Amino acid sequence: YVDGFALKGTPLFSYSYYDMNSVYRKFWNRAAHWRRPVLLGKGNIMGKTKRISDSYTEQVYVIRSSQINGYGRLFGGQLMQWIDETAGVVGRRHCEGTVTTAAIDTLNFKGPAYQNDMLVLVGRITYIGRSSMEIRIDTYVENSDGLRRSINRAYVVMVAIDEKGVPMEVPRIEFDTLTVSEKAEWENGKKRYELRKKRKQEGF
Repeated sequence: YVDGFALKGTPLFSYSYYDMNSVYRKFWNRAAHWRRPVLLGKGNIMGKTKRISDSYTEQVYVIRSSQINGYGRLFGGQLMQWIDETAGVVGRRHCEGTVTTAAIDTLNFKGPAYQNDMLVLVGRITYIGRSSMEIRIDTYVENSDGLRRSINRAYVVMVAIDEKGVPMEVPRIEFDTLTVSEKAEWENGKKRYELRKKRKQEGF
């Protein structure tokens, strides 16, 4: 071989120092997307972390006469609206952007509420996917002594979206800051997440 040519005269290769630099630059530019932070839509960069407490939310409502049904109790639909609103606040605080409701996974009514009752809705993150957040909403009737009676528990799935409505990645949870009960809720949330994916695949 002489300068990249076989003795028979068939060219194999003949790259100068500058040619090789050009090849490397082209490869590096083509592979640039491998080096960029992963994004879903125009949103949070993967790697940002938050604590559960950063998005913890309490909302308080006083039941009015217009929100009472024919049985003298709070309309279930009205409570669902408040649950959705509270979950939205939790989701926005966590992702620092816009969210949309993807699913209300569980909605368990445990007791009634009446006119003039003070309702307290407590929301917290229980599990996150890449763009989705499972949010637990507990609803209580609080009496004048500050004691609370649980009347509902719901799990709402919110998805973070950018200005074009494209799902975007949400900040990760600082797992080492979770309490024992939060870790247990996280594991249960993971099971619910997998079950939702399975139901979606099966068309339910």
